Amino acid sequence: MLYSEKVMDHFSNPRNVGVIENADGIGEVGNAKCGDIMKIYLKIEGDRIQDVKFNTFGCGSAIASSSMATELIKGKKLSEAQELTNKAVAEALDGLPPHKIHCSVLAEEAIQAAISDYYQKQKK
Repeated sequence: MLYSEKVMDHFSNPRNVGVIENADGIGEVGNAKCGDIMKIYLKIEGDRIQDVKFNTFGCGSAIASSSMATELIKGKKLSEAQELTNKAVAEALDGLPPHKIHCSVLAEEAIQAAISDYYQKQKK
C-alpha cells in the first residue's frame, strides 16, 4: 500500500517538531523491533495542552504519526488528549499500511506517558 498524501505531508513537513524547555510533561517510548523512538513534550496551562512538541527518531510513518498526534491534542483538555487512540491518529492520516500501525500506537503511548509524567510531577 502506498502512503496517503497526509502521511507524506506530515512526514515531509512535520508539525510541532522540537523540544519544550522545562516541559510540564515528557513521554518517551520506543519500539525495539523497528527502532522507532518518540519523545513528546507538553506545556500545560490550567487543564489544557498549551503547547506540544515532539522528537521522533524513526521511519516516515513514525514521524507522520507523531506530527498528526500533536496536532490532534494541541489546545485540548488533558482529559480529551488522554482519549486519543492510535486508531484516531491513523484515521486522521487517511490510513497507514498494516505493518506501520505500530507507529500510531507509539504516538498514543508517548502522549499517555507525557500526560502521566505531568500528573506525577503535580503530586510532588
